[in-house]
Amino acid sequence: MHIQSKLPKVGTTIFTVMSGLAAQHNAINLGQGFPDFSMDEALMDEVTRVMKEGFNQYVPMQGYMPLREAIAEKADFLYNAKIDPANEITITPGGTYAIYTALTTILNPGDEVIVFEPAYDSYIPNIEVNGAVAVRIPLDFPSYAVNWNEVRRKINSKTKAIIINSPHNPTGSILTEEDLKSLASIVEGTNIFIISDEVYEHLVFDQKQHQSVLRFPELKKRSFVCFSFGKVYHCTGWKLGYCIADAPLMEEFRKIHQFNCFSCHTPSQVALSRYLTNREAYLGLGPAMQKKRDYFIQLMKETPFELLHSSGSYFITAKYDKISNLPDHEFAVELTKKAGVTTIPVSAFYYNSDDNKVIRFCFAKKEETLERAVERLVSLKSL
Repeated sequence: MHIQSKLPKVGTTIFTVMSGLAAQHNAINLGQGFPDFSMDEALMDEVTRVMKEGFNQYVPMQGYMPLREAIAEKADFLYNAKIDPANEITITPGGTYAIYTALTTILNPGDEVIVFEPAYDSYIPNIEVNGAVAVRIPLDFPSYAVNWNEVRRKINSKTKAIIINSPHNPTGSILTEEDLKSLASIVEGTNIFIISDEVYEHLVFDQKQHQSVLRFPELKKRSFVCFSFGKVYHCTGWKLGYCIADAPLMEEFRKIHQFNCFSCHTPSQVALSRYLTNREAYLGLGPAMQKKRDYFIQLMKETPFELLHSSGSYFITAKYDKISNLPDHEFAVELTKKAGVTTIPVSAFYYNSDDNKVIRFCFAKKEETLERAVERLVSLKSL
């Protein structure tokens, strides 16, 4: 039997490849974006409690209403956004699912979607599987800022959507208020949708403020805004997130959602609905993760790597040109094999594997994990 692939250029993701290589060589894995420390015991205990209370059957397709109400309250508190929990929020099995469903909701064959590279690896396959075309715009290197003049030049009658991601994976850059205003001016008077990937919304550093699309009414009305509980509460294996969109957009989103996932894990939703009432639990996430970033930066000063700036997320990127002239994928493989530290080559986040000789580290790890990894990197002179 033969399948005509809808994604003929897609193989196994770089995360699977590098994590497998890490296991094979007993390397310290600073590649894939997941913590190696425990999530809050209070949230774990709440899940157990609600299961014993009997919350083990389906909740509505849209998600557990008290959780949607808690999300709406949080959006109002953080972003001064008035969200209707009944018609404008849907709970999803993770942020990546929310992004896929949003794109599937709006795209038809031949549509174009503007994507900024380096880009989270699901974006372009999500676009292509729907028969649409990714219009790739490189972020300025090494700042990874958006060139809005280039965005204006790329827009045409086929442009259906623009994907933004802040805080940004893989670079840790963030969009500013001026960036969002530039985006708003570009799409004003058009039928262009925004897919806003905000899964790291609480992991913003240096007393900066996350500029959610929800802050800007002119953007909110055309946006699908995607979030992740797993990324902010250190429980990536829960695969639980949500999407916020105006009611007419969400109505169409739910038509896709109901025949794909239908309903997400009930005990986690009930537990989160109670946990979200504690604002300090999410307001303290950024400062806590910044401490890990700063500690990693301090440790890495003893190595030959040149770290680029990270303003948010789990990640920080690094140039390695003082160590090797290898392409970044080869360098990451050799680093795993010979130094016992696994990273992700940033070329994997470019459709054409653009190589600036930069790798990505995940610093969302225990201090002792970071220490052991850097110990292995300090003596590295060449590969």
